[in-house]
Amino acid sequence: MKTTACIALCCVMSVATLSHAGDASLTDSEIKAILRDRIEVARKSVGMVVGIVDEHGTRVIGYGRFERDNGPEVNGDTVFEIGSTTKVFTTTLLQDMVERGKMKLDDPAAKYLPKSVKMPTRGGKEITLLDLAAHTSALPRMPDNFAPKDTRNPYADFTVAQMYACLSGCTLQRDIGAKYEYSNLGMGLLGHIVALKEHKSFEALVVERICRPLKMDSTCITLDAKLKARLAPGHTATGEPQPNWDLPTLAGAGALRSTVNDLLKFLSANMGLVKSTLTPMLQKTHAIRFRGAAPELDLALGWHVVHKFGGNLIWHNGETGGYHSFMGFSPDKRRGVVVLSNSANSIDDIGTHLLESQYKLARFQPVKERKVAKINYNIYDAYVGRYELAPDVFFTIRRDGDHLMAQLTGQSSLEVFPESETEFFYKVVDAQLTFVKNDKGEVTSLILHQNGQHPAAMRVK
Repeated sequence: MKTTACIALCCVMSVATLSHAGDASLTDSEIKAILRDRIEVARKSVGMVVGIVDEHGTRVIGYGRFERDNGPEVNGDTVFEIGSTTKVFTTTLLQDMVERGKMKLDDPAAKYLPKSVKMPTRGGKEITLLDLAAHTSALPRMPDNFAPKDTRNPYADFTVAQMYACLSGCTLQRDIGAKYEYSNLGMGLLGHIVALKEHKSFEALVVERICRPLKMDSTCITLDAKLKARLAPGHTATGEPQPNWDLPTLAGAGALRSTVNDLLKFLSANMGLVKSTLTPMLQKTHAIRFRGAAPELDLALGWHVVHKFGGNLIWHNGETGGYHSFMGFSPDKRRGVVVLSNSANSIDDIGTHLLESQYKLARFQPVKERKVAKINYNIYDAYVGRYELAPDVFFTIRRDGDHLMAQLTGQSSLEVFPESETEFFYKVVDAQLTFVKNDKGEVTSLILHQNGQHPAAMRVK
């Protein structure tokens, strides 16, 4: 899930690219050095765990703690939120339903919903289960009626009734099946549909159909006391404590919690490195379902498939308010990698680098410490409005009492804090906004500062 960042984070980091020959795997100490630099030098995480599996077995390397200077050290049994990595579990459940003869990939999604729900159509075509699984449904990334009361736990109060209302009132902006457009709404709906069909919760189905057969005893949504004791607290991209997220309605989009040891079991079964009755079914989820999603990128059943450097990587990542996850494998090298972090900063570069050394480690600039300035909050009224960042992408700025809220199209509304009367910063991500005035003192645009780039958004309302 990437709904807390004002735009997708393109991480740039000051970790030197390691030099090593060919495809030789990095040693544990070399991997630990990467994690140490990421945590102690760049300060982009608090605790990180890497797991690697291949034909020689598994390795787990951890660095850091539950808190910056406190708590247990993280390890292979530490529990993290995995966010959108949940999506491949959702599509695995769909393939399982197909294997059982209870669903077909080309079934219309509307077939499994209450008659009162009016699924959107376009050009006489209906959205199928495959469209939901491959992000080609033309549904928006997020529901248009998504308005969380608590932006620190944004999905908690989004109800099934709201989802149904969103679907019934949705007008598709492009043809179904014509284009890849990542949709948390679509994948959350798919998880909901499978659960409806089986008269069980999404969590119960994941545990019953996937986790129990693979002996993944630390992957679930609802944590008992023992799992809670192993849950590493989350942190925002700037290192502040972040509450856990709850996704009761859109669970299939990103609600699972798991460990490196459990996800290595899942990868091992997907790759056929262990004997499992699930492997034939799991491997069907790797088949390409939509080609040309982006340059060098195709879509399988939930999985992203990248063709680069003479090989393929099959992967998914996830982000919640306080965590980031990466899970992927190289079918050519028969190597899988899991990376989990209790910070919202991306760790995808570490995962891809460990799978294929030609993917470089990112370089970060140190995060500047920012302080909230004391200002007259009435100046916020001048900033309220819409600002166009790109075609069909807008910042919506509104005032909520003494708080200034910024919302980017398809994402949740987040507070920005004043450094001065015109300069504001996010606390959950390393990004800032500057409001620009003309000679008359009228606000004409805002500038987004993130990852060394400074795009302007012109005021349109």
